[in-house]
Amino acid sequence: MFATGNRLESDALKLNVYGAYKPGDCFACWGVSLQGTMKAMLFQELQGVSMHKSGFLLSCRNSRRIQATVADMVFQKNEIAMARLTMASAAVALLLLAASSASASPMDYGGAFDKCLQFFEAQRSGKLPAERAVKWRGDSGLTDGYLQGVDLVGGYYDAGDHVKFGFPMAYAVTMLSWGVLEFEKEMVAADDLNRALDAIRWGTNYFLKAHTEPNVLWVQVGDGDSDHLCWERAEDMSTPRTAFKIDASHPGSEVAGETAAALAAASKAFRHYDSMYADLLLMHAKQLFSFADTFRGRYDDSLQCAKKFYPSASGYQDELLWAAVWLYEATGDETYLDYVVRNGEYLGGTGWAVREFSWDNKYAGIQVLLSKVLLAGGGGDYADTLKQFQAKAEFFVCACIQKNGGNNVKTTPGGLLYVADWNNMQYVSSASFLLTVFADYLAESGDTLKCPDGEVKPAEILGFARSQADYVLGKNPLSMSYMVGHGDKFPSHVHHRGASIPSVDAVSDTVGCMAGFDAYYNSPGADPNVLHGALVGGPDCNDGFLDDRSNYQRAEPTLVAAAPMCSVLARLAAEPASSGAGDSTTAYQPPASTSHEGGAPLEFVHTVTNSWTTNGVEYYRHAVTAKNTCGQPITYVKLHIKELTGAIYGVSATQAKEMYEFPSWLSRLEAGAKLDIVYIQEGGPPAKISVVDYKTG
Repeated sequence: MFATGNRLESDALKLNVYGAYKPGDCFACWGVSLQGTMKAMLFQELQGVSMHKSGFLLSCRNSRRIQATVADMVFQKNEIAMARLTMASAAVALLLLAASSASASPMDYGGAFDKCLQFFEAQRSGKLPAERAVKWRGDSGLTDGYLQGVDLVGGYYDAGDHVKFGFPMAYAVTMLSWGVLEFEKEMVAADDLNRALDAIRWGTNYFLKAHTEPNVLWVQVGDGDSDHLCWERAEDMSTPRTAFKIDASHPGSEVAGETAAALAAASKAFRHYDSMYADLLLMHAKQLFSFADTFRGRYDDSLQCAKKFYPSASGYQDELLWAAVWLYEATGDETYLDYVVRNGEYLGGTGWAVREFSWDNKYAGIQVLLSKVLLAGGGGDYADTLKQFQAKAEFFVCACIQKNGGNNVKTTPGGLLYVADWNNMQYVSSASFLLTVFADYLAESGDTLKCPDGEVKPAEILGFARSQADYVLGKNPLSMSYMVGHGDKFPSHVHHRGASIPSVDAVSDTVGCMAGFDAYYNSPGADPNVLHGALVGGPDCNDGFLDDRSNYQRAEPTLVAAAPMCSVLARLAAEPASSGAGDSTTAYQPPASTSHEGGAPLEFVHTVTNSWTTNGVEYYRHAVTAKNTCGQPITYVKLHIKELTGAIYGVSATQAKEMYEFPSWLSRLEAGAKLDIVYIQEGGPPAKISVVDYKTG
């Protein structure tokens, strides 16, 4: 998990052919810098060397031996043979050639997007569906909340551990929802929209359970300290599953506000696929925003258990604005926009110029989202204040693309944005997302960005975001994909309990709390379960990376890192490959339009028209009106109808389970026309209807 403790990384010596470490830049073993022939000698002196295409990575488990070897080499460097120098130079040349070849290969953004969603399946807690992609995971956390008398089964594990932290989980769901809203068509084209909505729903279902009263929200299950004392599978958990809540007497405006934002954003994402569910999400979002705003207070003051792992450095002010902006997005109700404008200065939205966007600091996201209002020609009486938000959004974008008059986000020598030593990839992911959507907003307005270092076109902004995604997927000095399971070389010793321990199917005996450390945590072997789509913490500030399970700062994956990058990859999959960073001459390829009259092909309105009881069983007649809101005739549609218990009329079943199409008598649904669906349901809850695929023409 992302934390702020002062724990040291494992002993490691990283030797990079692109340049040795500079003492003081960031963590380097013993502050030793080795060049050319000294590296070659060290490679010959030590066993267990790992040679990669574009760099060297050496795990130094016997630090005393290595220190002695390095010291001996430093004093004897003049005795190194010329032959060794020649061999080292040749090796470096071959590695550089391999790296050049690797960097020229195209990126499979679509495949990476698919894997990214798979990571969210691997992080699921609770009762898992029978049909799932991640077969090595099983049911877990089935009694969460039991001791407190509340059902908290479900949700997501945060990272490589088994704590369910509500704050970062809600941020991840907000970002997944924002991605669906921006890149719905791209996700449809990738045949992954339904999986993205399922990933969102798994989180929002949990939040609905956790919000037990208007002013009560359960925000954490499990204790980080006790959880970290064990290395065991989620299916074998033996640690306490204590649940923690916030309420009027113990406020937590950050987590309440972020959860409100997640539910509001998700309600808009589901609006035209499951209107009843969207209404439910929106109701809870409004209540949570009122709770966060009325009972203001830092959640890590109310919950000391949160302070060590996810402390709120930026306070709760940004989450209040963030929640209000998303409620405005979801409802169009200018009451929420008025709240943002009136409180913009007091809550920091117009004053904070930031160079990061994260689960903790939402200001850049607020500023970019409000820029869309102006760039789309809106704002009205609020335009003057919204321009202040936009100015701060432009500061963030210019700082990321290195055109902010020297006041830029730092980068590694290989070009990766570098914000923090711990889990830096989360900042890369979130910044790439904001750059991508801002570029699209700018392109749709026909405008350009004026940075201190010059005018920038949308293609250049998107190109920079692409460069970050490319680095993540392997176009970097180590030719290492930092997305697990993607490409030929990726981390195989991930700091993740489930990935490192064989599945229950493979090893049926319980893996005990401490036994897991001895048998699997300290094992030099690769993970038995590939954690597809996981985005690890990433390289250090000099592009070095130690693939070691104990390297939790850089080898641990998180929800907050994966969520924004999923959508960036979906967007890039639809972008011509020629749009490179800095290429302002390439014709900009806008995202596929999601501006159907309502944002989705069909709008569903559910009503219950009748009910009766037979043999003690209640039955309900549901009528669903599906209105074509895409602005053009629909010639084909595939619907996924889940949890249906009775007969259905108005659609035709396919051979695939729970899949339906137009009835035989209907081949075309005109724009604005309605399709009537009727079904009988045993019990009250309605069936869940969503659009999987459709065609227009």
